[in-house]
Amino acid sequence: MPTRRFIQCDVFTPKPTLGNALAVVVDGDGLTERAMQDLAAWTNLAETTFMLPPLDTRADYRLRIFSPVREMPFAGHPTLGSCAPPGCIAAVSRNRPAGCCRNAVSE
Repeated sequence: MPTRRFIQCDVFTPKPTLGNALAVVVDGDGLTERAMQDLAAWTNLAETTFMLPPLDTRADYRLRIFSPVREMPFAGHPTLGSCAPPGCIAAVSRNRPAGCCRNAVSE
């Protein structure tokens, strides 16, 4: 599996280890669904997200969410955690302020 940068963050708290843990793979482009599922199982967190290029020009990125055993169509804390700094690297790299992230969850 190719090396990918990821961030492990705590959602809903400014204090480490007190929030909902989340792994955010900053560049999921090119990973197969099997590779995403394997990585989510390896992190052993409730959810792992993969930031991908958007399919809709109005979005800054696309998000896929995996639990250790399956892909999820939507989940609240992974969606919010992926858009919160530093998880919103994709939008910032496109010269958008971090507060202006727009997300398109994969269908």
